[in-house]
Amino acid sequence: MRDVHPFLVLSPRNFNNTTSLVIGLPMTTAEYNADNPFAVAIGQAKGLSKAGKTSYVLCHQPKSFDWRMRGARAHPLKRLPDVPFADVCRRLNQIIQLG
Repeated sequence: MRDVHPFLVLSPRNFNNTTSLVIGLPMTTAEYNADNPFAVAIGQAKGLSKAGKTSYVLCHQPKSFDWRMRGARAHPLKRLPDVPFADVCRRLNQIIQLG
């Protein structure tokens, strides 16, 4: 991928630093996700090209990647508020059923 893509990291920092991997969920502003039951709206996107668009976390697309190789960096928001984060975890658990 050429562009910067936001990603909600779910794995703990100790795991991420030890393995150089992050596990999480991609984020998007694609409007067709408004009707997707596994996409959680988390608020308005930031940035010039995304201003006014809704950001969605895609709970049905868990991924992992080497954050050091890709030169990943923390999102300016740093952390998702507790309520939408809990919603993301509930929807992900509908798919993977951890308990």
